[in-house]
Amino acid sequence: MKNKIGTKEKPMVLKTPPLTSEFTMHVDEKEGKEVLVCTVGKTVLLYDMRAINDLHTMLKKHGDWMDLGSADEQKPAKDGTVEAWGRSEKNPVGGWYGLKKGLRGRFGMYMPPLLEALGLAEVTHEAKNNKMKAR
Repeated sequence: MKNKIGTKEKPMVLKTPPLTSEFTMHVDEKEGKEVLVCTVGKTVLLYDMRAINDLHTMLKKHGDWMDLGSADEQKPAKDGTVEAWGRSEKNPVGGWYGLKKGLRGRFGMYMPPLLEALGLAEVTHEAKNNKMKAR
């Protein structure tokens, strides 16, 4: 799966759920740990590599469509959304999957397109209020 996501030299190119912006995703190593590197313009976000399998597992258990609820780290995430789960103390990592302080949010914006591209989820592509479910 890691090779599908790409490398720094040849990252996977994705679009946000509303299909309005492009961003890239690749796998790299930081402090001896595999991380997902999400580049949006000049902004670089890092996510724990476990986010892919953990999110897929949670969605399978959830069984139905789930709101994405993307929000910046400084804003509260709406309960019951992918974003809220990505920061919850009840998820498998016990908190944030985002690894870069100040830029740990937007899990509900950038992880769903990755799971969709990997064939693990379906994502809606409306102007607002998108959802996802496991495949």
